[in-house]
Amino acid sequence: MTGWLTEAVPRGRVAAFRTLVYLFVAADLVVFTPWVRSRVDVPGDLYRPLFIGRLLSLPTPNSALVAVIFWVLLALALLAATGRAPRLLGWAVFALYFEWMIVAMSYGKVDHDRFGLLVALAVLPTAGRARHGDPTRSEAGGWALRVAQIAVICTYFLAAWAKFRFGGLDWATGSVLARAIIRRGTELADLIAQVPHLLIVAQFGILAFELLSPLVFVLPQRWRLAAVGFFYSFHLVTIATITISFAPHLVAMTSFLPLEKVRPVVWARRLLTRGRGTPDSGAASTPATPLTGPEPAVGPATGG
Repeated sequence: MTGWLTEAVPRGRVAAFRTLVYLFVAADLVVFTPWVRSRVDVPGDLYRPLFIGRLLSLPTPNSALVAVIFWVLLALALLAATGRAPRLLGWAVFALYFEWMIVAMSYGKVDHDRFGLLVALAVLPTAGRARHGDPTRSEAGGWALRVAQIAVICTYFLAAWAKFRFGGLDWATGSVLARAIIRRGTELADLIAQVPHLLIVAQFGILAFELLSPLVFVLPQRWRLAAVGFFYSFHLVTIATITISFAPHLVAMTSFLPLEKVRPVVWARRLLTRGRGTPDSGAASTPATPLTGPEPAVGPATGG
């Protein structure tokens, strides 16, 4: 069990995952959850802190506090994405983002799609230093990615448990998806809803998928990647039909992927180098004019 938890992975994979996660935190502040800054304008009586907020005796947020968290967290997340000071910046980003989420989720609605991301932020500082493209394998990095993977799968499995806890089998046989389509469905969802009994079948399929999701850990690597691809396709259909993105969860799920093979900076450099080298390569392929006489041959740059 210990060997499975600390299965070594390339440090380049840890570096790529770290950059992706911290860049998403910055994007989350300005794209997905900027509404947190305006939420604190409502009366303080409406603030109902989560259990962890009550346990830590966190203060009722105000505009000044949330503004400070926003700007400091944005700056630190961008710095952390570079890989510098992974422990210091990592712990700081986790603490600030955790507070950002407590504020966001303490007004009546808690989103479970952020669990995997929060766990990833909590364990990334323990992975230590890692450089992009580094093939050296690290057990500390492997542990961090494995814990993030477990959190991702727990999101699915515990979602099924919550469905049974609050809805029982009525969740699968009821009109859950029908109500979701009425509230926020797309034209594609309207077409699907017209097929008799298809929504009921889909609800049973969702429950089966969530309950069986832990099996991804016992699959061979090739099939595991295929299963993760299915997870992403499930969320793609969800976005296309009822416009629920699960963006933080999708970012955390990249912990399953061989991210060390995705190196956009290197690819961009190669393209630039290739583009600049085209004229030279063409000149090099042109046969040189034979030189006669005792004079030494001179390079083409001097005109001969």
